[in-house]
Amino acid sequence: MRSRGEILDALRSVMAELFEIPPGKILPESHLYTDLDIDSIDAVDLVVKLREITGKKVRPEDFRQVRTIDDVIDAVEKMLAA
Repeated sequence: MRSRGEILDALRSVMAELFEIPPGKILPESHLYTDLDIDSIDAVDLVVKLREITGKKVRPEDFRQVRTIDDVIDAVEKMLAA
């Protein structure tokens, strides 16, 4: 999981599994809270799952400003680069 496309595919899979969101609805511009109905508890579940997938420690400051799927992809890229 290195390219933005691979990260997006992984997110689609994880979010479909965790939150029963149709993968086709998970687009880079999708807003987590308004478009995908992700709440703060769901966001914590997503961060935990990302830690499992990447094997990297998730720094809270990397996710503070996350609002869209594209923001999540940016944060995962940053995690993988660390």
